[in-house]
Amino acid sequence: MTIDMKDIVALCKRRGFIFPASDIYGGLNGFWDYGPLGVELKNNLRDLWWKAMVVTPPIGPDGTPVQIVGLDSAIIQNPKAWVASGHVGGFSDPMVDCKETKKRYRADHIYVYILKRPDDKRDVLENIEEFFSEMPVYLGFVEGTEPEVIAKKYDKIYQKTFENFEKIDKPRQEKEYHPVELSKISSKFLSQIVGPDTKSPGTLTEPKEFNLMFDTYVGATQSEDSKAYLRPETAQGIFLNYKNVLDSSRVKMPFGIAQIGKAFRNEVNPRNFIFRSREFEQMEMEWFCHPEEVEKWRDFWFDERVKFWRAVGLASDNLQMRKHGDDELSHYAKEGLGTSDIEYKFPFTDPDFGELEGIAHRCDFDLTAHQEHSGQKLEYLDPARDNERYMPHVIEPAAGLTRGTLALICEAYTVDEARPSGVYLNFHPALAPKKAAILPLTAKEEHAAPATKLYLELREEFAVDLDIKQNIGKRYARQDEIGTPYCFTIDNDTLEDGTVTVRDRNTMAQERISMDKVAEYLREKMKANAGGLKAAA
Repeated sequence: MTIDMKDIVALCKRRGFIFPASDIYGGLNGFWDYGPLGVELKNNLRDLWWKAMVVTPPIGPDGTPVQIVGLDSAIIQNPKAWVASGHVGGFSDPMVDCKETKKRYRADHIYVYILKRPDDKRDVLENIEEFFSEMPVYLGFVEGTEPEVIAKKYDKIYQKTFENFEKIDKPRQEKEYHPVELSKISSKFLSQIVGPDTKSPGTLTEPKEFNLMFDTYVGATQSEDSKAYLRPETAQGIFLNYKNVLDSSRVKMPFGIAQIGKAFRNEVNPRNFIFRSREFEQMEMEWFCHPEEVEKWRDFWFDERVKFWRAVGLASDNLQMRKHGDDELSHYAKEGLGTSDIEYKFPFTDPDFGELEGIAHRCDFDLTAHQEHSGQKLEYLDPARDNERYMPHVIEPAAGLTRGTLALICEAYTVDEARPSGVYLNFHPALAPKKAAILPLTAKEEHAAPATKLYLELREEFAVDLDIKQNIGKRYARQDEIGTPYCFTIDNDTLEDGTVTVRDRNTMAQERISMDKVAEYLREKMKANAGGLKAAA
């Protein structure tokens, strides 16, 4: 069954997972707030990642645990760091503005549709000028536009533009669409292109580079001398502290430094809920190793990170691994093994996939750049290699915490018309915001009092919910929608024999257990359901 992203977004707001930021003022595009349940879900994923990377890091190829330490660096760093990293000079996207609508688009996210008949052997990219000379108008659409929308606008624009439409251009059904990025089309053809939100051609400006970093100022005066930036990634804070960690910690090559934190990018077109936003959180680890060992460690971390995402509940058929093409490589990866992505099939990308985590070979780009710009020696003197001095290479597993949270919600969203809620969230119990709900059958004191007592006992060990109001069916429905694995109901039989009803979220099966065994029951269930996480965490 195809899941509509609108339904997921609606549930997230209705049940307190994710809200638009500044909602009472109409929101702010690209920014989101995590509600009472969303922050719990996100923190659970964060904590599992931290445990898997820092607290109990995996066993390395030699059979011993690898070394990884943690870090929490400042969001605002010396602006010279961003010059050295290449972000000031090269962290930009080609942008075009629409003079009519005043909207701004990424040039590589607008596709111009070149039409040709199936028997036309011409290569579109190699013969764009030839195609543009044949027709006076071409249509541009934002990435991800539905085919039927493209077809409808094509008919409408062309039939209105040409009186002899049928004679000039044979019926559209006899042609094929070939989308070409606007950034790959010469600016001299802009006068022939109809923008995504306009009806007439020639409204798009020439592409210009737009830096994605947010500016700010440090100190009492605002000038170029006091200009600084909100970090666009967390990785640089690790590289800036590489020497501090070596000098203060008992780590030796190879080793890793892990960090979780917020990053900020002034995305021109934030979209797809929290998938692409202007404020987001990353979970990154920089693995420092000898240049000769990068391939071994690249493969190791790729396998480990896939295991992790599968362990937290992302199904195998919704995950894929894809190596970046040469035209996708970042400046730091061009001379190395490149980058491979772990991708997830989100509802808005289906049947395609969207990036969840990248495993990149950053080479020695960052440390070398910071050594040159700062004047600090960052080479490693390796006693295990006869005091060889070298600049470490880096393998970087970099995951989006916010994207990971979205993937968990999308994966858990399960339609079930047989239950009152019509849907439930099938979270892995280790990720579920609430592990259990305590539900007195009525709000009367004889039911509410023992329910409250049980809640107070369990909350010391588990994240549990005490839900007293509404009828029991509506409360079950609510717990299904927020993904609570188990519900314990206190009823009249509880008063007589000390037992409670346990309801399983997924099967809706019920059984009676002794109230003094509830904590033990949850421990066993959490242990059984967490089996798949042990390898990752």
